[in-house]
Amino acid sequence: MNTSQPILAVKDLRVRFRTLDGQVDAVKGINLHVNAGETVAIVGESGSGKSQTMMAAMSLLASNGEATGAVDYRGRNLLGLDKSALNDVRGRKITMIFQEPMTSLDPLYTIGNQLMEPIRRHRKLGKTEARKEALRLLELVKIPDPERRLKSYPYEMSGGQRQRVMIAMALANDPDILIADEPTTALDVTVQAQILTLLAELQRKFGMAIVFITHDLGIVRRFADRVYVMRYGEIVEEGVTDALFSAPAHPYTKMLLAAEPTGRKAAPPTGAPVLLEGRNVEVSFKIGGGFLAGPPLFLKAVDRISLALKRGQTIGIVGESGSGKSTLGRALLRLLPSEGSIRFGAREISGVSREAMRPLRRELQLVFQDPFGSLSPRMTIGQVITEGLLVHEPSLSSKQRDARAVEALLEVGLDPNMRNRYAHEFSGGQRQRIAIARAMILKPKVVVLDEPTSALDRSVQKQIVDLLRKLQADHDLSYLFISHDLAVVRAMADYIIVMKQGQIVEEGLTDDIFDNPRETYTQTLMAAAIDVKKFRIAS
Repeated sequence: MNTSQPILAVKDLRVRFRTLDGQVDAVKGINLHVNAGETVAIVGESGSGKSQTMMAAMSLLASNGEATGAVDYRGRNLLGLDKSALNDVRGRKITMIFQEPMTSLDPLYTIGNQLMEPIRRHRKLGKTEARKEALRLLELVKIPDPERRLKSYPYEMSGGQRQRVMIAMALANDPDILIADEPTTALDVTVQAQILTLLAELQRKFGMAIVFITHDLGIVRRFADRVYVMRYGEIVEEGVTDALFSAPAHPYTKMLLAAEPTGRKAAPPTGAPVLLEGRNVEVSFKIGGGFLAGPPLFLKAVDRISLALKRGQTIGIVGESGSGKSTLGRALLRLLPSEGSIRFGAREISGVSREAMRPLRRELQLVFQDPFGSLSPRMTIGQVITEGLLVHEPSLSSKQRDARAVEALLEVGLDPNMRNRYAHEFSGGQRQRIAIARAMILKPKVVVLDEPTSALDRSVQKQIVDLLRKLQADHDLSYLFISHDLAVVRAMADYIIVMKQGQIVEEGLTDDIFDNPRETYTQTLMAAAIDVKKFRIAS
């Protein structure tokens, strides 16, 4: 339903932030427009200004931010409207959904109450009518058992269901424009495909325009009519999607399109020793129970799984959210209580005490998905990296620890002169390098990497994958690589385990699993992953 009639026009938009280090120019005089019924993508790396562009258009900048220029919506400059007039537009005619719905939904209110609020605010409906409309919206976005879900709280729903609720809220008042800011980045491939298909269906049904803010070029190629490429607060290239992907003009656009992780991991030598082995590993969690609630129920998150990780090998563990892959990784590191046998080298570690495990921790390391959440905000990066040395090498002097920090930072490609800064002063990719340096400084033998690239831009993902490969080759490391990003897994792993509901449904060599999956579930995962290989161009 692309009428080629602009309904939103951004003209010479500039966004500035006042900081202790002076003025930061986040957006530098850009121009863009959105036509009725079309899908426009704004792409670029973190810090390019793409999200701040739309936040400024909605007058949702932080208190230290300022926007100038014009944001014309149907003849009205949104930057010049007072709060009352703005609220007649945003949340009604221009709505927005974000990357992580759990932070956008109030944990203290039911889904029904949160859906009813914008309906009653903008459409002046009574409580009974608003509830009926909320129920209709949940049905529209295909939430199972919508009557019951009206009474649910956000924590009782999966990530995909919460994102569907956010879409329902955005559609509550028949908007002209839906702004989707990285709406699928945190979701696994099957849920991602479902959400994108849903948005496409709803767009056809309601004729609304969609602005996609994303770093995932596979999504852009599949869904967008036109693309704006941003870098350092400026638009460096724009055009119709097919033409831009087929013949990009700007070197930065070419770099983004070529940033997909490539290459294949060779299998370890036939006689390589097994470093970490699990046999019939089980992990169960207690659900409910109590004095008045009756006997407890137990959820079996990992159900009799066996694997053997060899020296120099990378085993990729894939599956949807809730399949048990992260739980399995933590159980193998003895970070969760489990049943079955776990061996590290020749030693059985499944029954050893916490104190007995401590000397082994330096050889069994873990890198998390969100480095910002795992790095202490009160410690400098140098202190964060060397914290483990205080436990495992207490005889080192502070000067020796600092020298090891310099060595670790150089190894992960960071300037050691930055070691006195704090975590918030680094980008997402830099923080992940810091998290890797913290693990590597202890010279481990096995590293469990739990979604280490899922929150990063494609270009940064490629850098981290290349770094992990180099570290593995230099130190003969063994990795357990847990991820829902199949393109990254294929580039990293030589062996794949596919998990569903706590069990292994298929396993084998990487190329065999990707090229000839036997099980229906594996085939579904592969089909749901957007194949960005065909979007790659010659540099």
